[in-house]
Amino acid sequence: QLVESGGGSVQAGGSLRLSCTASGRFFTTNAAAWFRQAPGKEREFVATITWRGLRTDYADSVKGRFTITRDNAKATVYLQMNGLKPEDTAVYYCAAALGNDLYITSQSYDYWGQGTEVTVSS
Repeated sequence: QLVESGGGSVQAGGSLRLSCTASGRFFTTNAAAWFRQAPGKEREFVATITWRGLRTDYADSVKGRFTITRDNAKATVYLQMNGLKPEDTAVYYCAAALGNDLYITSQSYDYWGQGTEVTVSS
């Protein structure tokens, strides 16, 4: 089970940090990612990280603004979001894969959280 937290409402230029905590040990040996889904749009990839945190990948739209990290001792993955823009408004989902690579498609992930809402006002 994956549980996200940290969403909320901020003004453009602000910051938020999302957290995703997993139950069970599987999360510590698997790739994890964040996706988001804006109203009326399809779910899209945001960022991914391998299980040791040594490799990461980001969508072009968030590079330089968002940072994905993880603390396996806490079974938690984070998404630090800086310089938020109105177009970042979406429900953000945490996901975990059975494998360990930089997967950027939702089909590669087997476990999903319930989502946390982020609203950025201009």
